[in-house]
Amino acid sequence: MPKIYVIHENDEWTEPLRIQLQKLGLPFEEWYLNEGRLDLSVSPPPGVFYNRMSASSHTRNHRFAAEYTAAVLSWLEGHGRRVINSSRALQLEVSKVAQYTALQAHGIRTPRTVAAIGRDEILAAARSFDGPFITKHNRGGKGLGVRLFQDTIALRDYIDGPEFEAPIDGITLIQEYIESPEPFITRCEFIGGEFLYALRADTSDGFLLCPADECQTDDAYCPATPTSKFQIVKDFDHPILERYQNFLADNGTHIAGIEFILDKNGELYTYDINTNTNYNPTAEAEAGVSGMRRIAEYLGDQLAEVTGFGVKQRQIAAR
Repeated sequence: MPKIYVIHENDEWTEPLRIQLQKLGLPFEEWYLNEGRLDLSVSPPPGVFYNRMSASSHTRNHRFAAEYTAAVLSWLEGHGRRVINSSRALQLEVSKVAQYTALQAHGIRTPRTVAAIGRDEILAAARSFDGPFITKHNRGGKGLGVRLFQDTIALRDYIDGPEFEAPIDGITLIQEYIESPEPFITRCEFIGGEFLYALRADTSDGFLLCPADECQTDDAYCPATPTSKFQIVKDFDHPILERYQNFLADNGTHIAGIEFILDKNGELYTYDINTNTNYNPTAEAEAGVSGMRRIAEYLGDQLAEVTGFGVKQRQIAAR
């Protein structure tokens, strides 16, 4: 029987979606792609395939999960299966260079960024910036390698010191620091290419901005505290949303969070795309919305299109 296949490598991040799929009575199966075997002479099963592979998978000792997922997605797409967050979406997930070049092609402003490999090249790139700059990993997630520097001397000490984090793909990004008059960024969530809501994240304590509970490591970041750093913006509206929607449609990305920041002049800079998006339960509870519920409903709608068997029929059949 056709079903929904959830492709991932993180059980904790998948649990909220698992719960919603079960509540809707939708048939699903998880493909945990840390390792596996792919027979290219065999056709994939019928169904809908949701790619939730993360750029940070290597930090959980799943070094080649993203590469293996790319192979699986190529196999699925080659057989005409319906893939939610396509192989192109995976390319964007694991490369900020790919993100920025694609965003710029759609007329979406990004911070000035230089990609460099090697100690001397990183320092040379930093010298081309006037004022503060940040570093980050090209293949990031979870704020990997994100640090703010006031000058190249501090960067040199960091690179030559014990705290330096080598990027998994070897590419370090040096990026202009966008100084905002207020310490927050905004993340716009899209499901099925449609805008769901905007989430404001407080940056005063640093760059760890994944909204999932599992990413928060101490009481200061606990979503259950009154000082939660995440808040859904009521009735958010901005002309950038239409550009984001067009960008996602043109890049085979159906579910994503796109982050931007405003500088002191009110200019908007887009700096990150998360195709393995997570949601903050406390912020959602306060706003009366559920991202994972909407994803489950969307996947159910996609399965209904593939099979002609609707969500309500499946709910009745599951009783």
